[in-house]
Amino acid sequence: MEGVKKMTTFESLEEAQEFFKADRFADINGVQLDKLEDDTCECSMELKDIHKNAYGGVMGGVIFTLGDFAFAVMSNHLHRPTVGQQVSINYLNAPKGEKLIAKAFIKKNGRTSSIINVDISDDTGRAVAQFIGVGFKLDSK
Repeated sequence: MEGVKKMTTFESLEEAQEFFKADRFADINGVQLDKLEDDTCECSMELKDIHKNAYGGVMGGVIFTLGDFAFAVMSNHLHRPTVGQQVSINYLNAPKGEKLIAKAFIKKNGRTSSIINVDISDDTGRAVAQFIGVGFKLDSK
């Protein structure tokens, strides 16, 4: 639409991928940004032995890291810089597949804060977790 200001901060998926390369912890753990649209993003990670706990299951922190990364991408796509103010995660099922997928979407985009919901599943379609993040927009006017 002409005359309407673009409301997102990244011009392309590639620009966002380049920016988030600086997120070293996510990068070292294999987290990838796969899709980015104005109101949603999708991130993923291949599960490896390093992601497993003593019982052989996927560590909760691995699942949390993927959810947190998708939250960071989506909230910073709305406004840069945005930092996490409060987050929560509900673990629903143990992953059974070889890959985790996080789909983030905007629940609220306010003047000084945003709320992002992230649904995490595995590549078999099994629901693994629900992550909810509240982002605080720095330098908001």
